[in-house]
Amino acid sequence: MKSRHLSIIAKKEFRGLLSERTILLAVLLQLFVALFSSFLMVGLTSMYDPASLSKYSHFRYNVGYAGNDSQVLSYLYASPDFRVYRMDLSTGVAALKERKLAAMIWVPDTREAAQDPVKITLYTLQNDLQSAIVDVKLKDIFLRYEKDLRQVRADRLSEQPMPLEIPPSRGAGEFFEFVYGLLIPLLVFMPAIIASALIIDLITEEYQHDTLETLVSTPVTFSEMVWGKILACEVLVPVQAGIWLLLLMVNGIAIQNAGLILLHVTVSSMVLILLGALTALHYRERTAAQFIFSTALVVVILFSLALPSNPMNLLTRLSVGMAGTEQWLVLAAVAGVVVILAYATQKYAERISRINHTG
Repeated sequence: MKSRHLSIIAKKEFRGLLSERTILLAVLLQLFVALFSSFLMVGLTSMYDPASLSKYSHFRYNVGYAGNDSQVLSYLYASPDFRVYRMDLSTGVAALKERKLAAMIWVPDTREAAQDPVKITLYTLQNDLQSAIVDVKLKDIFLRYEKDLRQVRADRLSEQPMPLEIPPSRGAGEFFEFVYGLLIPLLVFMPAIIASALIIDLITEEYQHDTLETLVSTPVTFSEMVWGKILACEVLVPVQAGIWLLLLMVNGIAIQNAGLILLHVTVSSMVLILLGALTALHYRERTAAQFIFSTALVVVILFSLALPSNPMNLLTRLSVGMAGTEQWLVLAAVAGVVVILAYATQKYAERISRINHTG
């Protein structure tokens, strides 16, 4: 196998990638995610934790208040997040529908020392992002008022509740979970998945376009043709992943062990690319090969995620500088799988080459 022939095939495939619109759109999508990761972090975390939005909002919201002059009113006036307007309930609800108010609060005439519970009614807009932020900010005020009520009515308790010592939150949990648990592994492994799907297209198109006979009639052998395409896909992975890591760093995200991350991704991507190459060599038809490979890829990903030191977990720990010596064991295991798949790919390519020459 000659390196010159491999480079010729790889260069040919690189030039052909410029006409692959699907691949270019996928790269542009990842570029958008990497460039605007901070913006996306705010939007995606709000989907599963609306309370995280409150820390990013410093706007003063107009709130209507009706009913009894309770301690809630004092807390609202003291809060820097709200402008409070006293008004009738019907007037406040009408203003809320016209979006002149962010919320409307009605407090009944029930006294704090009364036997009946105090039922405060909160009116907000449904399915509104602003309402989610206002709800979180008002929740703090309501909790303070609830604490006051508990103190006033403490003599009614027949049993003393057990105090719970909950450690204080350090904050920034949503940012850490999104960036280091999802964003970095997603951006870094996505080039490997794209490259593994790309190798199927590069091999099967030689069969579908009837260019295989012309290609093998040149000094380039069938095995060199296959490995040249594999080389082109493999080179794309560390280059693209390195650009994403650089863009994340420019975005203000601290990433440790960037070199080790690229090393692990490069070796791991070779497993997916070789699996894609074997699938393409066996089926030789793009639709069938892509379907079988996609199904197998889901199984491989689920199996790897079930392992304690799976690649996603390892990348997260590497990016925060907390990976131990087990990373080298994982790297050695993945490299062993690469050697086995590379041997199988070479033997399969040689077998197909002999069949073609015989035919």
